[in-house]
Amino acid sequence: MRVSYQVTLKASGKQFTVQEDETLLEAALQQGITLPYGCKNGACGSCKGKILEGQVEHGQHSAAALSPADEATGGTLFCCAHPKSDLLIEAREVQGAGDIAIRKVPCRVNTITKPSADVAILQLQLPAAERFQFLAGQYLEFLLKDGQRRAYSIANAPDQEGPLELHIRHLQGGLFTDLVFGAKDPALKEKDILRFEGPLGSFFLREDSKKPIIFVAAGTGFAPIKSIIEQMQLKKIQRPMHLYWGGRRPSDLYLNELCQSWAKDIPDFKYIPVISDALPEDQWHGRTGFVHQAVMADHLNMRPYQVYACGAPVMVNSARQDFSSQCSLPEEEFFADSFTSAADLATN
Repeated sequence: MRVSYQVTLKASGKQFTVQEDETLLEAALQQGITLPYGCKNGACGSCKGKILEGQVEHGQHSAAALSPADEATGGTLFCCAHPKSDLLIEAREVQGAGDIAIRKVPCRVNTITKPSADVAILQLQLPAAERFQFLAGQYLEFLLKDGQRRAYSIANAPDQEGPLELHIRHLQGGLFTDLVFGAKDPALKEKDILRFEGPLGSFFLREDSKKPIIFVAAGTGFAPIKSIIEQMQLKKIQRPMHLYWGGRRPSDLYLNELCQSWAKDIPDFKYIPVISDALPEDQWHGRTGFVHQAVMADHLNMRPYQVYACGAPVMVNSARQDFSSQCSLPEEEFFADSFTSAADLATN
């Protein structure tokens, strides 16, 4: 017999039921309550909240996302927390994401281009009668063999006509990326059929705010930010924007010319590329160091801003902590998506 518990959100008073073999996040999403989330595997910390009353048991997760000290004071990751009693929780609800149905969709690989040695841009063609709705910044999950899934952010704006665009960095030994880059047979090729589920994620533009925006991207974390910026252009949403894009080498900024064109064409838009490990042959004369530290050097007081950050967990987690503790960014104005892999899930 399955045991179920009742969960109450303190701020809104909303309630939902969760089975003991479900996570709090799974149950909330199924019942139309959208909590912030990203990776769904305990690595990124986007779904972090607090248990005010009751008890949970955490599954596998990263200590960087939820430390033992956090857990001891009621901190929780809703994506890997299983209830052991009725609960009262403190969590930010996300408005808007739950309005779009999550579906399984077939698609055909239209084109595969490689703007750099380790980045591929996939264009996915949907069936002629298919209309796939999503919010700029959200992601999809490919449905692979043996029940495996791989998540990638959508890089084009929802209101743009044409194929879906994904930016994929090659991870050596990666289940899907090795196929994309021909490191494993059979290599992915144009006209191949794939299936995905989406849209997913709570990383999208909060259009009810007029605050200026700081975008922070690392590597292919640029993809969902590109989607948001292009959607803002299409909808004529005018807010001051600063885009910081970080990479190890200049080649990691694989659509640098596009960003430079935005800086010329979009009013009140600034583009700041940041390189951490340039070699002499790169002849790099721009900003150096870690991308989130470049942001802090330029913005000592972030209280007036919203921040949208996307990339590896180490960057996202550092930005979340440092922007709040050192630059007065309100916690509720930091929105993030972490690009996690199995290597990021170092358990506590």
